[in-house]
Amino acid sequence: MSSEHMQIGEVATRTELSLRTIRHYEETGLVIPSARSQGGFRLYTEADIARLMVIRRMKPLGFTLDEMRALLEATDRLDSDEELPPEEREELLERLRGFDQAARQRVEDLRTQLSRAEEFAATLAVRLARIPAP
Repeated sequence: MSSEHMQIGEVATRTELSLRTIRHYEETGLVIPSARSQGGFRLYTEADIARLMVIRRMKPLGFTLDEMRALLEATDRLDSDEELPPEEREELLERLRGFDQAARQRVEDLRTQLSRAEEFAATLAVRLARIPAP
């Protein structure tokens, strides 16, 4: 195994994802290990880790596996060395803009939810502080 390849355990530690989650993402085609060892172990590169981190960051925002796949396909095409026709490039950029807008909206929604949750917790703390000790 070369120093540029990592086994799934190290990838799990670095990404803070479980082995099961990483395997699930492989089964769904979101992340395919770059190589296999002679013993059949999955081997990952830094690029694979970066891909897993994109998925990990999308998950708490509620993006579906299909949405994750669509974003990754768009970024893969845009990042390829292949010359893209202008209309395809613009369509891919528009898809990325849509994901950017959706992510920003979901972050704002989460901020609102967090604010409400903090207000509720503060209300409970005030109420508990008013209850005399037995």
